[in-house]
Amino acid sequence: IPSCVPVLHRCQCQELHRKTMHQMTQSLIRKLTTLNQYEDVLSKLNASVTDRLTVLKTKPQSIQRDVVTICSDPYTLAQQLTHIELERLSHIGPEEFVQAFAHKDPLDNNKTCFSDLKKTSNLEAYVEWFNRLSYLVATEICMPVKKKHRARVIEYFIDVARECFNIGNFNSLMAIISGMNMSPVSRLKKTWAKIKTAKFDILEHQMDPSSNFYNYRTALRGAAQRSLTAHSNREKIVIPFFSLLIKDIYFLNEGCANRLMNGHINFEKFWELAKQVSEFMTWRQVECPFERDRKILQYLLTAPVFSEDALYLASYESEGPENHIEKERWKTLR
Repeated sequence: IPSCVPVLHRCQCQELHRKTMHQMTQSLIRKLTTLNQYEDVLSKLNASVTDRLTVLKTKPQSIQRDVVTICSDPYTLAQQLTHIELERLSHIGPEEFVQAFAHKDPLDNNKTCFSDLKKTSNLEAYVEWFNRLSYLVATEICMPVKKKHRARVIEYFIDVARECFNIGNFNSLMAIISGMNMSPVSRLKKTWAKIKTAKFDILEHQMDPSSNFYNYRTALRGAAQRSLTAHSNREKIVIPFFSLLIKDIYFLNEGCANRLMNGHINFEKFWELAKQVSEFMTWRQVECPFERDRKILQYLLTAPVFSEDALYLASYESEGPENHIEKERWKTLR
């Protein structure tokens, strides 16, 4: 009987390994299925946006819905934006950062590492979301015919941006500021004259790009520190300005040699890369604590947005061109 003990032990270990492998396989299948479903949803959303844009071109402005009608509370809209941000972040894996930048062998700058790079579709989709939100903000501001309505929308988005900052949603915050700073919006001087811009000035100061976004990086560190000691998901939320994160990782990867002068591996570089990606992976795993509002989410994701030319045209129709360049552009757009 004693001689049978090692055999039984090996059998038990093998059975345990089989169960573990089965669980890992099932988990991987579930994650891949979820990822495929997410990518299908993205493609359907894009198709829906195209269809709605066609309707927008033929539908009178007076009966079109706007974001303030859909959601009158800026805090609620900021919460729904956070839902979208966290959902899209959750599908970006660390391998997408590698695929985005690692066109060469990580230790040999002259040797190609991947012959067929995996698509970085989720990373790209997230960047596209930022652009969409910026254009949605600009569209919502430029669409109203009356000046007081445009002013109300601007004030509304200033409040939404402030709530995003308080939540820790820096990506939506920056997208909103970018939309409000687009030329078709910023040129609406008569509209801006009706607005108290003190709150907007504070937000712009926080996201000021000078000194390599020093103010933003300080705020981000504060949010990250809060997240580390948080007792609730609400306090754990850290959604970085994603384009800047990508830029930081890119320049760290491209600007630092993979090997030191003595031929040794530059562990400090790879440690810093791993640190930044790991920190991001921690932030993306936070579950959004806010209640979902399907109507608001649907609007944010599918409401048609104007192209740059359409924004300029709407802007000129609201407040006429002021100089020769604007007049010439208006002629080409009409």
